Amino acid sequence: MNDQCLLTTKDYTLLETMHDDPLVRDTALLRLLRRKMASAIVMFREDLPEDIASLNSRVTFSIDGRCDTRVLTTGRMTTPVGMLLPVDTLRGLALLGLREGQTIAIDNVEGRVEVIMLNAVNYQPERMMRRSDGLPVRIGLADKPMLRLVQGVGPVCSARPPEEPDDPGPSAA
Repeated sequence: MNDQCLLTTKDYTLLETMHDDPLVRDTALLRLLRRKMASAIVMFREDLPEDIASLNSRVTFSIDGRCDTRVLTTGRMTTPVGMLLPVDTLRGLALLGLREGQTIAIDNVEGRVEVIMLNAVNYQPERMMRRSDGLPVRIGLADKPMLRLVQGVGPVCSARPPEEPDDPGPSAA
C-alpha cells in the first residue's frame, strides 16, 4: 500500500489546523493526521489531478468489500445521515488525498485494521475549475460575483460590478 497522498494547499492547511487543535485528542486520528501530513505532496487547486479525493469531493469507496458514496466535508453538518463523511473522522481523513484505485489501511475505532479503497471520484470541485482542454478557468473581474454592502441591508451578491441603482430602494417609499 502506498501512503502517499496529494493535497491542495487548502486541504493541507486544514490538516495542520486539526493537528494543532487542542480538542483533537483521539490518538488514532492524530496518528493518521501525522501520517497523512508526512506523506503529502501539496499543490495548488488548479494543478490537482481529477482522480484525487479533495475536500467537498463526492467519492465512492469500499471498506472490506462494502461500497459507499459520500461527500468529504469539513465538519458535521445537519443533513440526512449517510450523505457526508467529515474529514475529522478516521475514514474521512483516510480518503482525503487518495487517488482512484489507491488503498489505505487504518486502525478503526474498535482497534481493528480496516482497508479502505477509493473506487471513484464522482465529483471534484477542482475539476469544475478547469476548461474542457484541461486549462484553469480564468474568471475576469466582470464575471466575479461582487459583494456590495448597502447601509441597513445585509450583503447583496451581484454578478456584475456595482452600477448606479435605478431603484431608490425601500427608504423612498
